[in-house]
Amino acid sequence: MRRKILTAALTGASLLAIAPTAALAQDSGLPTQSTVGQDDEMLGDPIVVLGSRIPRTELEGPAPVLVIDADDILRQGYQDIPELMASVTQNNGETQSTQSYGANTFTPGAKQVDLRGLGPNHTLVLVNGRRIADFPMPYGGNSNVADISNIPIGLIERVEVLSGAASAIYGSDAISGVVNFQLKQEPDGTRIDAQFGLTEDGGGESYRISGSTGFRAGDLTVLVGAEYRKQEPLWGFERSIQDSTADNPTTSTPLAYRNFMRYDSGGYYIDPGQSTCDALGFTNEGTTYYAPRAGYGFDVANGYAATDGYFCGSNEAIAYGQILSDREQINLYGAATWEISDDMELFVDGQYGYSDLKLFNGFKSWYYVAPDGNEEGLFYNPQYLPAIDTYWLDQLDGWYRTFTPEETGGFDNASITNRSDTYNITAGVRGSFGGSSQWDYEAYYNHAEYSSRMAWPEIVIDKANDFFLGQPVNDPGNTTGYQRFDADPTRLFTPLTPAEYASIQEFTVYHPKTWVNNVQATISNSSLIELPAGPVGFAAVAEFGNAGYDVNPDPKALTQYYVGIRDSDGAGTRDHWGIGGELRVPVFDMLSLTGAGRYDHYNYAGNNFGEFTYNIGAEFRPLETVLIRGAIGTGFRAPDLHYVYRGPGTVNGGGADYYNCRQEQANPTLADCVNTRYEGFISERSGNRDLLPETARSITAGAMWAPSRNFDVSVDYFHIRMENQVRNLSTNQLLIDEANCRLGTDINGNAVDTGSPTCTDALARVQRYQSGASTGELRLINVVPINVSEETTDGIDVAVNGRIPFGGFEISLGASYTYVLNHTVTQYPGDPTLDQFLPLNGYEIPRDKGKAYVTLNLPRFTATLTGLRTGEMTNWNWDGKIPASLWFNLSAQYELSDRLRISGTVNNLFDRGPVEDPSHASYPYYNSSWFDAVGRRYYMQVSYKFGGSPF
Repeated sequence: MRRKILTAALTGASLLAIAPTAALAQDSGLPTQSTVGQDDEMLGDPIVVLGSRIPRTELEGPAPVLVIDADDILRQGYQDIPELMASVTQNNGETQSTQSYGANTFTPGAKQVDLRGLGPNHTLVLVNGRRIADFPMPYGGNSNVADISNIPIGLIERVEVLSGAASAIYGSDAISGVVNFQLKQEPDGTRIDAQFGLTEDGGGESYRISGSTGFRAGDLTVLVGAEYRKQEPLWGFERSIQDSTADNPTTSTPLAYRNFMRYDSGGYYIDPGQSTCDALGFTNEGTTYYAPRAGYGFDVANGYAATDGYFCGSNEAIAYGQILSDREQINLYGAATWEISDDMELFVDGQYGYSDLKLFNGFKSWYYVAPDGNEEGLFYNPQYLPAIDTYWLDQLDGWYRTFTPEETGGFDNASITNRSDTYNITAGVRGSFGGSSQWDYEAYYNHAEYSSRMAWPEIVIDKANDFFLGQPVNDPGNTTGYQRFDADPTRLFTPLTPAEYASIQEFTVYHPKTWVNNVQATISNSSLIELPAGPVGFAAVAEFGNAGYDVNPDPKALTQYYVGIRDSDGAGTRDHWGIGGELRVPVFDMLSLTGAGRYDHYNYAGNNFGEFTYNIGAEFRPLETVLIRGAIGTGFRAPDLHYVYRGPGTVNGGGADYYNCRQEQANPTLADCVNTRYEGFISERSGNRDLLPETARSITAGAMWAPSRNFDVSVDYFHIRMENQVRNLSTNQLLIDEANCRLGTDINGNAVDTGSPTCTDALARVQRYQSGASTGELRLINVVPINVSEETTDGIDVAVNGRIPFGGFEISLGASYTYVLNHTVTQYPGDPTLDQFLPLNGYEIPRDKGKAYVTLNLPRFTATLTGLRTGEMTNWNWDGKIPASLWFNLSAQYELSDRLRISGTVNNLFDRGPVEDPSHASYPYYNSSWFDAVGRRYYMQVSYKFGGSPF
């Protein structure tokens, strides 16, 4: 009875059969078994495969499923779940890294999966087949997404990946696909794994120990597991490729980081003098100097000709950021079943995770913020900025400070911290009834929660203004429109003591939380009725529940209290119920059809909507060795909670002022404007309670050929079209549109319809200063989430797996490759369609990804060489491409005995650095979403088992 009621768990021989033959699956190096044309007797009892709730005997269905098991993870050298998922060729979207400093400000430490590059919020992430709570802070300040960084890799049994719309089976969010992380389910003695990792160039050491054990006592089965992981930080200054502004490939001489800077209303630097900077030379660990910046000064004697502007800065201070963050994690897991009778068992499983993250993005900055929120940093300073020439007649002064490690008292006092607790608990009953016409059922309640304490160091506006500028001066004769301060510049150029710095900094502390409650019941029968061609399978599901989130911010962060930020609150819930059903019908011996339909209903913010989704699939087996398959389906995503409930707020924004750039320069490119007219401004954001659900249509079609147990190949086409997609308006695109609409032509001289919906919207959202010294400069951009017209992607997945026996040893090999034919997006109906692979449009995603491996299997020794390829991508200038990259991992395992195994892994075998981009002028001077400068890494692992089956 146990095998029948545990059909959702692919264990033992069934798992080994899936791993090498599922499309794009990774070969385990063990004997394989083709699924094409196999009978029930060879595969045993029916099992449930991702993408369907109906148990089946064939492991391949109408849509390809990738399965990666624990042995694959070990042999191919993956050290955590984000690294594993980055190797999946269908996972080709740009997501957050440790060096995504802007993203880490919102979601410190979070990692995502983004199937088909449609955004991480469009991939449904499951653990043990159930939904998990989202990361408690919104991704990029916008949407709620699942965080995969807290899933323990040492407790993984397998990972299943289904790409394409699957809402007819799983409901909301399954637009680009589903990823299920299946943790260990069955006890198999006691196992302990201990691992140590280091980098060749130093820094970034890691430690991991995991263990699992369990027992069977009569009708009770219990499994428990735990994992501890410690990652030491790796700093930018520890890698020569990014330890200084001298690494900037676009400059012949270094452009120093601006720590102590004074400027006028025209943006020109006011020279502090060599001696002033010499007195600051001990700061930034002795690297601060009298630094120039070309074009930021002027020569009065030569008609105000542009010349070097000077400030006190450091080339090395830019490297005060982390490549790998300082993180400590603990994960606990348990699962138990109690067999009440031959036809029923109770089950419970739970996971708890604790994460303590310390993340450093760089030291904080201060500039004057006016009472009305004006952040251009200027104030009236007649006493200390005399009118020595006609240019300074307005006597407006600007001070800018980026603090140094000597002032803060070290890195710890200026680090972002995130202490998180996650847990997921499920309790239910499953079994079977019906005698010879057996029905399987399962009903459970699941609760998942993710809560954090996050703290960001921030500079307090009033305290810092008072400290540097003193009290404002009441001056009735001041006609500048700016507040007067008689501020002595020596204060700007005097380093703070740690105590003085502590007096102007506070930690803004948030306590965000997300949760999910779900009750679900399923019933299935793999042989509902018998047709001449075989049994009809049936499954039905019903569920209801709710989800919610609460940013729970520091109340002061919602006001004009901290420099550069006025954050937004966000809290809300939604209720949901859904019902669905599936049929699998063998029409002929060679042809089977599947169909699924589901209706979901959501209630949120006073709105109600329902969505019906469907999926139709076909499997055609003209020969025992050939499978031709296809599926068409629909998907949807309920409006994201934060997109709906977000309150108004502002953050510091930045972007190229294309309008002024095009007025000032003759025939500039977009890259010219980014390099010369990149400005700061206020970015204002809020939610939208009128959002509609996102919808999608998905098609997959392909074929698989498995002529023998030792070889199989598959080719599958995919196509996903999203409509009503929710995303924040693109700041960069708004600025491009605003310039086009103000000038009446685009940057290439083509006429633009200034009355178009795009122009009307862009001109309303981009606000400029109307008076004062900054007249005409960018002031504020208002960004809200909208239902975008359409995003479409299509391409080809190819997979090959093989095995070559040679007497006393065996070679296993395999490859997977994804090539995206098209990926386009249209912002509004009637707007032009943007090709995401055209550099001008600024999407930094690869068109293709590939992976290949070869494994040598000896009686007690296994070695695997894995190669990972990422195709060419748009460069930083958006005017060309950077080349493809190729990386290799080498891993080997040796069994000293049936109970003791040692493993060694070298990741980045040839010590390859990030792909060079000669146009990349922004630190760390390479695309940090896809690459890092960690270099070659070594890992050693020892595994030991007490009891259970041998390795």
